[in-house]
Amino acid sequence: MERFAGAEEWVPARGGLPKLAAGLKDCRGCDLWEDAEQVVPGDGPAKARMMLVGEQPGDVEDKEGQVFVGPAGRLLDKALAAAGIERDAVYLTNAVKHFRFERKGKRRIHKTPAAGHITACAPWLTRELQIVKPELVVVLGAVAARALLGSGFKVTERRGEAVELADGTAAMATVHPSAVVRSEEYRRDFALFVDDLRKAAGLLS
Repeated sequence: MERFAGAEEWVPARGGLPKLAAGLKDCRGCDLWEDAEQVVPGDGPAKARMMLVGEQPGDVEDKEGQVFVGPAGRLLDKALAAAGIERDAVYLTNAVKHFRFERKGKRRIHKTPAAGHITACAPWLTRELQIVKPELVVVLGAVAARALLGSGFKVTERRGEAVELADGTAAMATVHPSAVVRSEEYRRDFALFVDDLRKAAGLLS
C-alpha cells in the first residue's frame, strides 16, 4: 500500500463545518490535490440525523466544488425522493475529498482511490462524524465501506443490514449510486437502491 503523510496536521481540532471546509483547501495529506481542480467538502446540516458517505468526487463535482452534483448525484436525488428522504435534511460527503482520475484524450476517467488515499483522508471523515454526530450513517459503495467498516466488509453480501461503526454509530451499507447509473438492469437496481434507502429511513424512525 502506498503511504502518504495523512491529513492530521490540516484537520482543525475545533470549530464547525465551515472551519473544516476552509481547512480542506490546504490539505496536502496525499497526492490527489496535485491533479484535481479543487477539493470537495461535505454538504448538509451540521446536526443532520442521517449522513451519507460516498467514494470520492467525480468529474462534475471536481469542477463545481460541490458534492453529489453529477450523474450519480442526480440519481441519488431521485432515489432519496422516492424513499421519502429530503436531501436538504441529510449530510452528504465522501471518504476521499479529491477526484482521482486518469486522462484519456480530453476526458478524465474515474479511477478508484487507493487504500493509501482512503487512509490519508480518514481524519477528515472522522472529524465530520464528530461534528455532525449523525444517528445513522449510510455507507455508499465499497470505498466508503472500506473507510468506515474495514476492508473485510462486503457490500454485496451485507447491503441493507443494520451494522455499527467502530465508535458505535448505527450504519447501513448499500451500493454507490454510480453503480446504478451504469447498471444494465437499471429499473431493478434503482428499485433495490430505493428499498435500501427506505430501510435506512426506517432505522431512524
